[in-house]
Amino acid sequence: MKRSKRILLSGLVGTMLIACGPQANKSEAEKESVVVENAVEKTVKKTIAGNYVTPDYFKRSEGYDWVGVKVVQKNEKQLAIAVRSRADKKRPTCTWDVTAREISEGVFRAVVDEKPVLFAFEGDQLTIKTEKAEDEGVLYFYCSGGATVAGSYQKIAEELDPEQVDQTLFSQVLQLQGIGFHVSSKMKEGKNWLTIAPFGLEISNRSVEHEMDGQVVWAEVEDLNSDGSPEVVVFIRNEETTKGTVIAYSVNNRKSMSDVYFQDIKFDSSINQGYEGGDEFAIVETILSQRFPIAGTNKMRQVNYEMVNGESSRVFKVKSVNEFERP
Repeated sequence: MKRSKRILLSGLVGTMLIACGPQANKSEAEKESVVVENAVEKTVKKTIAGNYVTPDYFKRSEGYDWVGVKVVQKNEKQLAIAVRSRADKKRPTCTWDVTAREISEGVFRAVVDEKPVLFAFEGDQLTIKTEKAEDEGVLYFYCSGGATVAGSYQKIAEELDPEQVDQTLFSQVLQLQGIGFHVSSKMKEGKNWLTIAPFGLEISNRSVEHEMDGQVVWAEVEDLNSDGSPEVVVFIRNEETTKGTVIAYSVNNRKSMSDVYFQDIKFDSSINQGYEGGDEFAIVETILSQRFPIAGTNKMRQVNYEMVNGESSRVFKVKSVNEFERP
C-alpha cells in the first residue's frame, strides 16, 4: 500500500513538473495570443462604426443631393443603422432605421419584409444590397423619386453636415395584415416628438403625436389580441435615467386606431422593488415583455404583459413576473 502511494505521489509530482515546463509557457503564450486577437477584433469592429456617404456628398456645396448612413455599434454582434439624406433644399430623398446582426466578419444582415438585406464593410467602404437580386425592390421603399438605399458608401471622419442633413431622429415603417405604420421622431422647439402615421385603415388614417421624455429605441408590430387587426408598440428610453416606457396603438376592426394604456412601473409596487431603470422591451408572440436589473442584486426581473380590454380602452395588464440570475 505504501509503495502504491509513493508511485501515485511520484506521478502527481511528475505531472506538476510537466505542467510547469514548456507546455505551461506555451499555454500562457496562447492565452496572450487570444487576448491580442480579441483586442484586434474589437478594434476592427469599432472601425465599422461611423458615417458613410454617397459620392455626391463631396459636391454638396454645388447643390448636389446626397445620402448618408450613420452606423452605431449596439453590441458585439449588432449594428444600429440610420440612413439620412440632404433636407435643406427639398424633402429628404431617403430615410430609414434598421438593426443588423453580424453573420460573418464585416458582413451584417437585416430582414426587411421577410427579405434579407446585407451591409458589407470593407476598409472605408460600405455596400448595401439585398441578399437576393430579385428582392432589391424592398430598398426603394425608403426613398422617393425612384432612388434606392442600395449602393456603395464611403466613410468620412466627421459628422454628416449638420446644416444639410435631415434631422429626423428615428424613422421606421412597419406593416402587418395589410395595415402599416410610419413611426418617426424629431426635435421641435427643443422637445422630442413621436409621430405615428397609420396607412391602410378603412376610415381614419389620421396621424398622432406624443411629446417624449426620452428617445425612440425601436418599434414593433403584432396582432396582440389575435383579432385580425394589428397593434404598433414603440419603445422609449430616457438616456439619462436609463428608464423606459412604451407608447402603443391598437387598430379597431381595421377601421381606425386608439391608444393602449401602459402604466408606468413606478405606480405598481408589486413589480417595482429594486427598479432603477435599464429596461429592455420586446414583443414575444402576443406578449409585451419588459426586463430590468434588480438593484443591489445579481438578478433580473422580467414582467410579461398581455393586452386586454379595459373600461374605456385597451390596456397592458401584468400576466406574469419572473426573476433570474443575470447572465
